[in-house]
Amino acid sequence: MKKLFILTTLIVFVASVQSQSNVLPTPPQEQTVVLYNGTLHKGNGEVINNAVVIMEKGKITYAGPMVASDFKDAKVIDVAGKHIYPGLILPLSSLGLIETGAVRASNDVREIGDMNPDVRSIVAYNTDSKVINTLRSNGILMANIVPQGSFLAGSSSVVQLDAWTWEDASYKTDAGMHLYMPAMMPRPNFGRFGGGRPGGPNAGQESDPVKEGLEQIEKLKSFFREAKAYHAITRHDETNLMFESVKGLYGKQQKLYVHANTVKQMLVALDFVKEFGFDVVIVGGSDSWQIADLLKQNNVSVILQQMHSLPTATDDDVDQPYKTAAALQKAGVLFSISDDDNQTRGRNIAFNAGTAATYGLTKEEALAAITLNVAKITGVADKTGSIEVGKDANIIISSGDILDMRTSNVTDAFIQGRKINLDDKQKQLNERYEQKYKLKKGF
Repeated sequence: MKKLFILTTLIVFVASVQSQSNVLPTPPQEQTVVLYNGTLHKGNGEVINNAVVIMEKGKITYAGPMVASDFKDAKVIDVAGKHIYPGLILPLSSLGLIETGAVRASNDVREIGDMNPDVRSIVAYNTDSKVINTLRSNGILMANIVPQGSFLAGSSSVVQLDAWTWEDASYKTDAGMHLYMPAMMPRPNFGRFGGGRPGGPNAGQESDPVKEGLEQIEKLKSFFREAKAYHAITRHDETNLMFESVKGLYGKQQKLYVHANTVKQMLVALDFVKEFGFDVVIVGGSDSWQIADLLKQNNVSVILQQMHSLPTATDDDVDQPYKTAAALQKAGVLFSISDDDNQTRGRNIAFNAGTAATYGLTKEEALAAITLNVAKITGVADKTGSIEVGKDANIIISSGDILDMRTSNVTDAFIQGRKINLDDKQKQLNERYEQKYKLKKGF
């Protein structure tokens, strides 16, 4: 039985290694590429019909109305009836850090302990992850790779999804420091097995989660004060790696991503803006609509982590998660939309934005929430996020509305002007069994 188990495991491992072996990174762009006659959605709210987009040496050199030209020596692609969009950006992801959740050996997403500011997610990023190709098929060309943890978890980095190594993939390195805010609210009493029943393992032990959470936050503030004093000294006899890892927060080269959902947690997060002047981003923010004006006043951005869920409070409208994006838009808060479902791994980000468009946003505002707004929050808006002259040519083409699950169909994608392979494991399996059973082609 043991030998049979080992053999089966080996077969599965070999099969997983060999799958998608034909999906390789594309060489740098050499030939000029012209997309013409499509509907251009720039990502900044502007829409142009019968548009032309020209890509040269990885950059966008023209994006506007149809122009009269023979486009000599260029590869011309007629996209009549199709839509041209900026490549989608996933603002939060464990991509490349978790391959299969149930397989412990394929997980490298968190470290032991509460204080790990020196952890860098980028060095653990696996560019050979099979999940990457599935995301690209859905128009996602970039992602912010985030470490998990119980408190101060480490730094995230933005990557593009067509690379040999993490060095090649890196778009902006260590641009965010991630803080997982304590709950600061009592947990429900689940009886005997929840430890709340008299005579249980916690009998006689009363805890105040609010007090404990605030004490933990005060320790973190002390750490930041010490780090500030450390950086005020030009020379050090010894290097403190933990202090060095948060240096970018003080000069705003780095943002503090605070994972928080309740108003109480977010109000505590605002203290980091007031005392240290940090550039704070709220991650989750399910109750952010309640303090939208306050977030705007403090220039705090929000990443809505999961829209297809129930509201945080039982007395909120059941569709409040769908309406929160529109409330933030109305208040002028910079926000983006993510997809935090462990089953979809980010693939439904466009459809989450589509839901927000049904509940108060315009289609172009919803598109910006998964393109340009993400680029602004993650600090890469100077290079990507919209289809504008001078930016990297990160572009997708869809035969239908990218925000509509019924019509969305990404036919072509370009990363820095390189036309990438949109094959993935699911498509290969589909083709395999089409041939085996002589079925009608589905893709």
